[in-house]
This record gives sequence, structure tokens and C-alpha cells, in this order.
Amino acid sequence: MRTVEIIAKKRDKGELTREEIDFFIKGYVSGEVIDYQAASWAMAVLLNGMTAQETTDLTLAIVDSGETIDLSQVVPFAVDKHSTGGVGDKTTLVVEPLVSACGLPVGKMSGRGLGFTGGTLDKMESIPGFDIELTTEEFLTQIKDVGLVLAGQTADLAPADGKLYALRDVTATVDSLPLIASSIMSKKIAGGAHGIVLDVKSGLGAFMSTLDEARELAALMVDIARLAGRQAVALLSDMNQPLGHAVGNALEVKEAIETLHGGGPADFKGHCLEVAAHMLTLGGIVENVAAAAPKLDEALTKGSAWERFRELVIAQGGDVAYVDNPDLLPKASLIESVTAPRSGYLKGIHARVIGETAVVLGAGRAKKDDPIDHAVGFEIHHKVGDYVEVGDALFTIHANDQAKLTEARQRLFDAHTWSDAPVEPLPLFYGIVS
Repeated sequence: MRTVEIIAKKRDKGELTREEIDFFIKGYVSGEVIDYQAASWAMAVLLNGMTAQETTDLTLAIVDSGETIDLSQVVPFAVDKHSTGGVGDKTTLVVEPLVSACGLPVGKMSGRGLGFTGGTLDKMESIPGFDIELTTEEFLTQIKDVGLVLAGQTADLAPADGKLYALRDVTATVDSLPLIASSIMSKKIAGGAHGIVLDVKSGLGAFMSTLDEARELAALMVDIARLAGRQAVALLSDMNQPLGHAVGNALEVKEAIETLHGGGPADFKGHCLEVAAHMLTLGGIVENVAAAAPKLDEALTKGSAWERFRELVIAQGGDVAYVDNPDLLPKASLIESVTAPRSGYLKGIHARVIGETAVVLGAGRAKKDDPIDHAVGFEIHHKVGDYVEVGDALFTIHANDQAKLTEARQRLFDAHTWSDAPVEPLPLFYGIVS
């Protein structure tokens, strides 16, 4: 088998075999397939696509490039969720303890933020002492003893994915659906999840800007799960405006805590309950999504979900005093509430602009090694479709630099657009792929 023949076959729109894909990925990880060959192959995949079977074979080849976690040795069935990234998306912080409180173990490996989307690990590291670097043994022990775990991916899991991702970033092949899908699903499969709920976002603040793109990616990932012997369902959700009100790490932790106490913004709470209901259905705890509602409501109102969140923080070394009293979490030195310049209906709240402005403040990363300021961010007080009176609070900026605050103020004004006529609220979800 020769590398150049594999590249040529995909260039000519041929379907690669599992053996050819295995040979290529193993060679790339070992260094026998060199970067310019991998770049040529990735471009051929971008231009000509892959079948569902090819993409599944690629996913499994990436999984086989490193170690895998077998959760079945400690729990009978474990679920995971994955979001394709958004602005204000702190869903994991609520959904994971909710689902665990209902009797279904959750083992999740999350990532850090890059660009305009936030990262779950960055949010949790707002809590002093919280350790995201767990060994495989620690991961297994915690899911067995606590019923939930939230950690970063170890270097030994799917190493081919990291190498391919770095290559795609500099060869204009990031947008390839087979490469996106295999990257996401390889990490979920290597992490040992038996069932996976995929939150595939669409809109201005998502990587998939159109609903058709989001639906195509969702269908491909669900196909991969089926062909790989996993259970999966994908929810198509809106990301044209931020989810909830808070954008920024400590601010989002506070909002998640408020939601776990039964409060929180209606859109964020509704989104979390829907995702959690699908996880419970996938895990066989309930027969259908409707049947999950009373269990989830009880977990919130009786406090068991909140207690699971506290147990998660304690188990991973976090100072639980900071979640018991969220006022202890990092605070910005400059807090400015900005009022509406006019009356009218909110026509749009541009999620990408808000996410990019959070990066300007320091809440996110423009480059992979940029430091994070956990204290800074925004509270966006309204939703598309709301009627706002002139002088009402429109947004609040939390900053540690006056020049950055001034820049953020104008950018956030520009992100809000207005209408004199009523505007329909945006839906939380557009559909399901299963």
C-alpha cells in the first residue's frame, strides 16, 4: 500500500477502504506520512467528501491511534453530550449534574475555548482548585463513586485528532464535514460514552451558520455513532443570540448555579431540560422525552442536582465555598450598566459579535496559548423579540481595562438591532436527527 495511491484515489473521488484509512492515519501519527501528503489528502477530502462508512472508518482509525477508556468496567451505561460551540453556552454545568441526579452516570471530557466560543473547562477553572487534569484511573474511579466527572482530554486519547486538527488549521481544510465529524466523534468514542447527545448549533454564533449545514453535520455524526455501535441523537439548536444572559467564565458559572437552584434565564433553563431529557431517554431511565420532565423538575426543586454539582466540585479539588457563595468568584474591577438608546423591539442580538467582543475583554482566546481573565464578560439583559423602553438596562459590561470596556460598549451597541414592529422570538430548537 502506498500513500500517494491513497491520496490519488480520494482526489479522483474514490471511496477509501478501512485498510487504506488505517494505513494512512497510522502512518501520519508515526511520521511515515509527512505533512504535505496529509495536507493533500485533507484537501481531497474537503473537495470530494466521504461516505458515512468512510467517515466512520476514519473516526475509528483516529480512536485506535491512542488509548481508549472502557466505562463499562465501572458503570453499565454512561452518557455524554457534545455541543458544537456557542456564545453563553454553559449547558454542561447544569445538564451533567441534572442527569446524574436522575440516576444516569455522566462521563464528560470537555475542551477549552478558542475564538468566539467559550470553553467548559475555562468556566470551571473560575472555581479555585478545580482540577481538570485527571488520569484515566481517576476518571474511572470518579464516575463509579460520584456518578459524574468533567475533565480535559488526555494526550493519549485520539492523538491523531490533535495532529490532524493542527494541520487543518493551517491548510484551509477546517470546514470539511467528514473531518469535523470524525474529530468530534473520535473523542466521544475514545472517552467511552455508550450514548451521546449532540447539540448541533446553527446561526450567527455557530460554526455551522445555516440550518442545512447543521443538519448535514448532525446526520453524519449520528451515522458514525450507529456504525460504530453507539447510540446517539442530535438536537439542532439556535445560536443567533447568546444562550442565557451571561457571557464570560465566572459570570456563566454564577448563572449555572442560579439555574441549579431553580432560577436562571428561561431560554437557558429550557435548553438544559431538553438536552437532559434526551440523555435520560437515551440511557433508558425514561421511555421518552416527555416522561423525563417530572424527574428533572424534581431534581431541580428538591436540590439533588445542586448537590451533585457540589459533589463534582469537591471530587475534583475545587473550593466548594466559591459555589456555595458565588459572590466569592472572580470579579471585574469595572462594571458598567448600559441603557437602551431608544424604545422598540429587539430584532437581533448578534451572537458572534458578542462572542468576539468577549475575546477583546480577555474572556476568550484569539490564540491557543492566550491567558484567560475569568472575571470579565457581559450580561445581555434581553432577547430577540423583547420590547425595550429607552433607558432600560440593555447590557452590563464587566471589564478590567477601561479602553477595552469603551471598545466593548460600542461593539455591543452595534450587536443589538431594532424594529418598530413586533418581532417573533427565536426558537430554542429547530429539530432532531436520530
